[in-house]
Amino acid sequence: MSTLVIKDLHVSVEADGGSREILRGVNLTVESGETHAIMGPNGSGKSTLAYSIAGHPKYRITSGSATLDGADLLTMTVDARARAGLFLAMQYPVEVPGISVSNFLRTAATAIRGEAPKLRTWVSEVKNAMTELAMDPVFSERNVNEGFSGGEKKRHEILQLELLKPKIAILDETDSGLDVDALRVVSEGVNRVKESSDIGILLITHYTRILRYITPDFVHVFANGRIVEEGGPELAELLEAKGYADYVNA
Repeated sequence: MSTLVIKDLHVSVEADGGSREILRGVNLTVESGETHAIMGPNGSGKSTLAYSIAGHPKYRITSGSATLDGADLLTMTVDARARAGLFLAMQYPVEVPGISVSNFLRTAATAIRGEAPKLRTWVSEVKNAMTELAMDPVFSERNVNEGFSGGEKKRHEILQLELLKPKIAILDETDSGLDVDALRVVSEGVNRVKESSDIGILLITHYTRILRYITPDFVHVFANGRIVEEGGPELAELLEAKGYADYVNA
């Protein structure tokens, strides 16, 4: 069992005219085996939460805490957070010229596992995961995300998730830019990981369409830098019908 605990988290960014507070006291606990959906309008702070926990230098933690199994994430380097079991699937995955997908994945797995995977086993593991995600094996020899379509980048993110098997996964708008078929394949990948492990998932999204494939245990409404409403899957349907106006204007 693993637990991500976020307590009274305040985060600011530097902007024209000085520092601007984005997160204004976020409290959230994600346990192993749970799927939490964070929904909210653009600019509410959802992605700021994801990147702050992952260690993006743009965001300055001004107060509060974030721990994974009792260890203080906020004092760790980005790579130490990943080795501790935290995973971030980015809304806009970056290109990494000069590094092949196969080398990237094996290097990451070595760092997480503490030793290099045995080559024969690893090749089979990667091939099977790519087949499940309907990825052409040739992608393993291409540079990371270079020339990939939006859907291919998102499949690559879930490929990493399947192979690295983190304790807690933060999925930042994984449904962004996906067509119906790609959304189904990516969602099925997330569900496979959850079924085969006790991973905890924090799923950030604007829309309910991905929640038709990935059923959340908890739904949290994010507005003005904090969680303003919580409930079960039925809350997502209410948001689909009514939107976020009542929360933004409250």
